[in-house]
Amino acid sequence: MMKKMSISTSKTSLVLFLCQIISALDVPLDSKLLEELSQPPTITQQSPKDYIVDPRENIVIQCEAKGKPPPSFSWTRNGTHFDIDKDAQVTMKPNSGTLVINIMNGGKAEAYEGVYQCTARNERGAAISNNIVVRPSRSPLWTKEKLEPNHVREGDSLVLHCRPPVGLPPPIIFWMDNAFQRLPQSERVSQGLNGDLYFSNVQPEDTREDYICYARFNHTQTIQQKQPISVKVFSTKPVTERQPVLLTPTGSTSTKVELRGNVLLLECIAAGLPTPVIRWIKEGGELPANRTFFENFKKTLKIIDVSEADSGNYKCIARNALGSVHHVISVTVKAAPYWITAPRNLVLSPGEDGTLICRANGNPKPSISWLANGVPIAIAPEDPSRKVDGDTIIFSHVQERSSAVYQCNASNEYGYLLANAFVNVLAEPPRILTPANKLYQVIADSPALLDCAYFGSPKPEIEWFKGVKGSILRGNEYVFHDNGTLEIPVAQKNNAGTYTCVARNKLGKIQNEVQLEIKDPTMIIKQPEYKVIQRYGQVSFECIIKHDSTLLPTVTWLKDNDELPDDERFLVGKDNLTIMNVTDKDDGTYTCIVNTTLDSVSASAVLTVVAAPPTPAIIYARPNPPFDLELTGQLERSIDLSWLPGDENNSPITSFVIEFEDALHEPGVWRYQTEVPGSQTTAQLKLSPYVNYSFRVIAVNRIGRSQPSEPSEQYLTKSASPDENPANVQGIGSEPDNLVITWEPLKGFQSNGPGLQYKVSWRQKDVDDEWTSVIVANVSKYIVSGTPTFVPYEVKVQALNDLGYAPEPSEVIGHSGEDLPMVAPGNVQVHVINSTLAKVHWDPVPLKSVRGHLQGYKVYYWKVQSLSRRSRRHVEKKILTFRGNKTFGMLPGLEPYSSYKLNVRVVNGKGEGPASPDKVFKTPEGVPSSPSFLKITNPTLDSLTLEWGSPTHPNGVLTSYTLKFQPINNTHELGPLVEIRIPANESSLILKNLNYSTRYKFYFNAQTSVGSGSQITEEAVTIMDEAGILHPAVGAGKAMASRQVDIATQGWFIGLMCAVALLILILLIVCFIRRNKGGKYPVKEKEDAHADPEIQPMKEDDGTFGEYSDAEDHKPLKKGSRTPSDRTVKKEDSDDSLVDYGEGVNGQFNEDGSFIGQYSGKKEKEPAEGNESSEAPSPVNAMNSFV
Repeated sequence: MMKKMSISTSKTSLVLFLCQIISALDVPLDSKLLEELSQPPTITQQSPKDYIVDPRENIVIQCEAKGKPPPSFSWTRNGTHFDIDKDAQVTMKPNSGTLVINIMNGGKAEAYEGVYQCTARNERGAAISNNIVVRPSRSPLWTKEKLEPNHVREGDSLVLHCRPPVGLPPPIIFWMDNAFQRLPQSERVSQGLNGDLYFSNVQPEDTREDYICYARFNHTQTIQQKQPISVKVFSTKPVTERQPVLLTPTGSTSTKVELRGNVLLLECIAAGLPTPVIRWIKEGGELPANRTFFENFKKTLKIIDVSEADSGNYKCIARNALGSVHHVISVTVKAAPYWITAPRNLVLSPGEDGTLICRANGNPKPSISWLANGVPIAIAPEDPSRKVDGDTIIFSHVQERSSAVYQCNASNEYGYLLANAFVNVLAEPPRILTPANKLYQVIADSPALLDCAYFGSPKPEIEWFKGVKGSILRGNEYVFHDNGTLEIPVAQKNNAGTYTCVARNKLGKIQNEVQLEIKDPTMIIKQPEYKVIQRYGQVSFECIIKHDSTLLPTVTWLKDNDELPDDERFLVGKDNLTIMNVTDKDDGTYTCIVNTTLDSVSASAVLTVVAAPPTPAIIYARPNPPFDLELTGQLERSIDLSWLPGDENNSPITSFVIEFEDALHEPGVWRYQTEVPGSQTTAQLKLSPYVNYSFRVIAVNRIGRSQPSEPSEQYLTKSASPDENPANVQGIGSEPDNLVITWEPLKGFQSNGPGLQYKVSWRQKDVDDEWTSVIVANVSKYIVSGTPTFVPYEVKVQALNDLGYAPEPSEVIGHSGEDLPMVAPGNVQVHVINSTLAKVHWDPVPLKSVRGHLQGYKVYYWKVQSLSRRSRRHVEKKILTFRGNKTFGMLPGLEPYSSYKLNVRVVNGKGEGPASPDKVFKTPEGVPSSPSFLKITNPTLDSLTLEWGSPTHPNGVLTSYTLKFQPINNTHELGPLVEIRIPANESSLILKNLNYSTRYKFYFNAQTSVGSGSQITEEAVTIMDEAGILHPAVGAGKAMASRQVDIATQGWFIGLMCAVALLILILLIVCFIRRNKGGKYPVKEKEDAHADPEIQPMKEDDGTFGEYSDAEDHKPLKKGSRTPSDRTVKKEDSDDSLVDYGEGVNGQFNEDGSFIGQYSGKKEKEPAEGNESSEAPSPVNAMNSFV
């Protein structure tokens, strides 16, 4: 069966509906066919269902139809026959059903309002139009009204009503001022869907007297104007802010019904101060993406192309800083009838069956009714071949009298659909509409589409043949389309020729021939290249093309995808574009476009213009290309080439490079031929047979290479037998039983003649065998099957062509395919050198058992278990490869005190052989790794507790641990080292008899019988006293010790201590002076030692001395005293008092600085005495102030 696919192409514009029984819609638009075939009427043009006309112009009600014979037309108006002959104002256009009602000559449009329907009829049936409701448009004037000025308080809301007159169709509303300028709108001021102007809150700038509402009636192109409205805003201070209130719609809920496919518009406008912001959501769902838009500053929600899925509750939320308000609009989407399957024209032959299907949907579900030739089918003439089944009419064994036009009407409360579909019963033999001997031209490797437009009833079957007597076309190489088109997806040269299309049905057969030509693709073989040119220089872009000789190419140059500037500096040659006197504006991308009638190719390059040199220095450039190439002295194997050099551009030409093109084998590819000195302008060139030579010359100077010259004329050398044989001949088997012989094929010009082939010969080496030979086409590989496994062969490859053989080739040695080795290495021995290194030995396998190229040996080894832990773990095999015929190897990186297994395998080019039996060996003990952790806890005055974890890798049986420690003094010098041996089963130790407040450094390691492992170190500090002002946390001994020990070496601490010593010295001097001046100066013994931390503690926050305070007296001292109240001392706190050594309670020292009497044990505030403001402060007061 043919593979069929339905597509449409530009070349099959004759739509063949008659050849597709049910899906057909129209008769092919072929003039000859239309003259001969009968067809029922089809309505082709009609006025819209709701037809609003301009009452000032003539009314034109359209009704056009086609059919064979041409149909006649009649009309009904309001359900009754409309006799146009009786109305002088009404005429019907010739050969048409279109009515013209003359209004401009005294008629009135209102008199012709009504419902019109057109009928087009011929002998095959009658088609009817929709019901066309004709109404004249109306644009009434505004009713006159007296508008009072609107006086509004600032911040209040306001609505200016438009209330336009009711027109047909409804007018478009907009607001303007007296100067016909649109009034600015914003989130605060906007126009509603009903045309009213809404103010969310009014501002003083809203005061004006020319708010004018305009109504534009598009049908009559008239604009009506409402009386201006005045708004006066008066201010009250302060302006009261208000939370949002909805201006429209009112209430909390409302409903809206919209029809499917229409635009849904929902509106919310709110009052409030500040101006509310509107937000929309759909309850229980999302707003439809890509169909939702917000208009009028988000006050209007617009959803286009609504469907039933858009029904639901839509909530608008108005919000400002004082609150929010919302409104829910319940949307219901109904639907006028819409087609699911509209009835389609049906073309049948006598005796055939068919169906008309009319399926529509809507909300509510529409009802379906059928008419035949415009008459309800229930009262239409009976047809025995017709049966109505709801939305389907079934036809059985139709006859020519069954032809008719059927109408399907689908209607509900929101509208109706009316469709005409004819049944045309025809008996016609096949016809092919594609012109005979039509020529198709396509580019190679492109699709080819051959048309066979056809018609017939019954529908003809289509078959394609290639050639006049060719066999029928079948298979995946072709695609057969339903419209008769034959598609060749990838057309090649061998697809060219004559194709025959045959159409047949029971009434006859017809055929048609078309021609297919395959053209070579157009190519740009020399593309323009990127150029950098100095300003005012000259630049050239090449565009050399190759094309089919029968196609005429046109080359177009573009700059930046636009036409070249109209400038004489741009010179377009046959193969290039030259720009003279380059300027900055020439910078850009230049594109070469090559067009033929069948294809198009392009290539681009960028031109960058740079500044010219600042000084007019000599410009050195690449030479110009040579020219005037000439061939002389043509011989079979040589030819003379001469040329003229181009301008050397201030740099002498050093050499000429000669290249050749072989148009016969590699067209468009230029290869190196030879190079001659720059003083030479002729060269004798060696030639090869059977090459179509063209030459070109490139000049070279120290700046660079010139552009190539124009090619010379072509010269085709005679054919000869090959001069050389293929290179890089090899014989390597890919399977155990074959030998793959490969070689590098000769290039086209090396073939020396047509019919290049290769003679491939082989024989087994060292066996008295004859050569076996085979001649193969121009390929690069030959496979010899059925060979023994891995045996040497002598191989040679000789070139030949139609004229003979190349010289005898040299022989090379190859091998047939390898197979996996058969034998495992034997006598595997392991010598353990130390705990991490072992040496493995094995006996080599016999070379014959390798069955391939010996590449080496692989040693697989893996750890079975650790002897110290007796615990197994996941086996991870390691592999070491030893190249060549080596019989020993070293295994590094072993783990001590472990059990290992290994085996050895031989390796060839095919893979690995069998493994030797597993060999078990054990590694001796080694030194352990460091303990997994060391923690120092519970520091006291003279002890520390040490805890540790066993080594992660014991590498043997642990015998003990060694602990070494030594003190570290304040200058980080190490003290004597103490060593302690600890049993292996211990995990903690308490060190006693240590020095208090001392830092220690600890060194800890583990031992096996082999020796000591690596050590772990830690530091810790014993505490200063039992109060423990610095107790290190577990594991933090080192860090805490560093803080305590290092503090004495810090500069700030030393300075603080010096300041404390100085203060103590000053206090001692003051005490001594006062004792001498006042007699006794007893103070408690604790005051004699100010450095005692129990009496004079240092503040933790600022480093100053602590203060004495009286627990009961916090009252301030007398005015003028500089001693704070918390420096007073109660009498009962000391055995002595300053009162005993002065002049009574209020005694004072003299003016030389002796005591004045403010230092008292009394709790009451003493009255001030004379000369307080001139008192000299005492040294104690001064000291207290300093502290």
